[in-house]
Amino acid sequence: MSVSPFVLAMALSAAGSFLGVLVASGIYLFGDEARERLVSWLVSYAVGTLLGLSLLHLVPKALETLPSERALGALLLGILTFFILEKLVLWRHCHDTHECEVHNSAASLVIVGDAFHTFVDGAIIAAATLTSPWLGVTTALAAAAHEIPQELGDAAILLKAGYGRVQALALNLLSGLGGLVGALFVYLALNQLPTVLPYVIAFAAGSFLYVAMSDLIPSLHQGHVDVNPVAQVLLISAGLFTLLML
Repeated sequence: MSVSPFVLAMALSAAGSFLGVLVASGIYLFGDEARERLVSWLVSYAVGTLLGLSLLHLVPKALETLPSERALGALLLGILTFFILEKLVLWRHCHDTHECEVHNSAASLVIVGDAFHTFVDGAIIAAATLTSPWLGVTTALAAAAHEIPQELGDAAILLKAGYGRVQALALNLLSGLGGLVGALFVYLALNQLPTVLPYVIAFAAGSFLYVAMSDLIPSLHQGHVDVNPVAQVLLISAGLFTLLML
């Protein structure tokens, strides 16, 4: 029995939005040293999945129906948009669970920023799923991979702001609902404007490239790179290999 595009888009968006929270909550049970090392490894793997998804899946798919100037223009718009969002503190990332800045407005910024983050991820996953079910699967995987270290950092900020572990997990799960809202928004919008879909795919490629190269890769140079740079290279390669296999 075939699954409707709507159900598949919502299911994959939910997986991409909530899987990171659930895995992150389990990792938080580890000790500080083990958790920091796991975060470094997860960030490395996420870099590979995001780069592979953007350059090996999303960009080629957009170029199938768009002239290169338009596809790359949409990609550039994605990069610039996420640069602006980061300047507005709506896309704040923190991968160091000890050194995340905490101030009076930090907790509310984390909740709002994370909800917006998952909204965009859900929208991107839905757009990819409507283009191709397998593209939706790879996009959900890449989204979940980079959500895990982010959710760990967000939980650290909430805990330092005075929230309990259960409260921090509940708030992160609540923000994950943004992914379902984003998926529903894209499904309804693209149902009316299907010609926009290739532009959304190219825009998504730019957004994931920005996250990988502006946020994740620099964080690797501040973590365990001096201890085990070979492991980071291998994990980035593993992320790329995962995307090649799907």
